[in-house]
Amino acid sequence: MAIEIETRYYTSEEYLQREATATYKSEYHAGEIIPMTGGTLNHNLIAINFCKLFPLSINQQVYWTLMSDMRLWIPKYQVYTYPDVMIIENKPVYEGKGTTTVTNPLIIVEVLSKSTRDYDKTDKFKFYRSLTDFKEYLLIDQYSYYIEQYVKQDKGEWIFKPYEQKTDNLILSTVDLQIPLLKIYERVDFTLNED
Repeated sequence: MAIEIETRYYTSEEYLQREATATYKSEYHAGEIIPMTGGTLNHNLIAINFCKLFPLSINQQVYWTLMSDMRLWIPKYQVYTYPDVMIIENKPVYEGKGTTTVTNPLIIVEVLSKSTRDYDKTDKFKFYRSLTDFKEYLLIDQYSYYIEQYVKQDKGEWIFKPYEQKTDNLILSTVDLQIPLLKIYERVDFTLNED
């Protein structure tokens, strides 16, 4: 005989209260709290490298580069999540009274792991696409030189472009910036058995 386990649903306020004192980060999906897995060395190196390579201003336009400790609120789907990297143009727009949750990323970067790859490419991308300011999505593989770039067009379509060679330059579309893949993957060791 199967035993039914009751799922506990939380309000967003309860989630935020729990998250403020939690020893690990969790996502919030319309009432459910989902623990997040930890990152690997390569995962962290790639995210840090990307942040170091993104300037504070480009063509006199100010940008904010935020790492995975900054939370993102996605109102349409009632989701709180922690992207690996977010780039915000001008100023962050905060959800609520504090400065821990933003709502207006221009670019989102996720470093793919075996456990999150499918989620990052499907449901998470669907959630992100509901954000008005969001225009460019970068999925960076941590096991080989490979980046998937998705860029929003004027009519709402998304154009896909892969980067597969270590000699490639990632050419961002929403800002005037090119980044060599070799720099993004600097010090990354693909022989490590991580994840």
